[in-house]
Amino acid sequence: MPASTTKKALVRRYQRETLAGYVNPLSYLQPTGVELLSEAGNVAIIPYDEIKTVAFVRDFEPPGSPERLTFLTRPKMTGLWVSFRFRDGEVLEGILPNNLLPFDHHGFVVIPPDPNGNQHRIFVPRQALLAVEVLGVVGSPLRKRKPAPASEDQIRLFDE
Repeated sequence: MPASTTKKALVRRYQRETLAGYVNPLSYLQPTGVELLSEAGNVAIIPYDEIKTVAFVRDFEPPGSPERLTFLTRPKMTGLWVSFRFRDGEVLEGILPNNLLPFDHHGFVVIPPDPNGNQHRIFVPRQALLAVEVLGVVGSPLRKRKPAPASEDQIRLFDE
């Protein structure tokens, strides 16, 4: 039996309530908005200018504490550490892949700061943003780490 192609998502909107439903990760980005299948089975296209974020979540129920929006320390995941500033002034930090090919012209898909939280990916439409700032490059392939020097206590098997 094939696995389900839909993922649970919460669509946070400006000036309106949050919508819960399911999206197909391969086709949810339509030319006019995000396609969402509600829990009641209705399909709707939410325009990009109404959307603040689309959060891919584990559960529809909100966690007991609010999701963390910024990293507490420098992230350890490889990628671009970015900061998004929304139209309402809110700031969200995340990790973008260090590969520019998968970027979509509708927006950005980021990994949020809390890896153990309810949200595992967040789509941020370009129309929801005032600014995007790169805070750092984590795990850059440009700098190679020097190998640790061999210990003097190490036995040399094949010395001449």
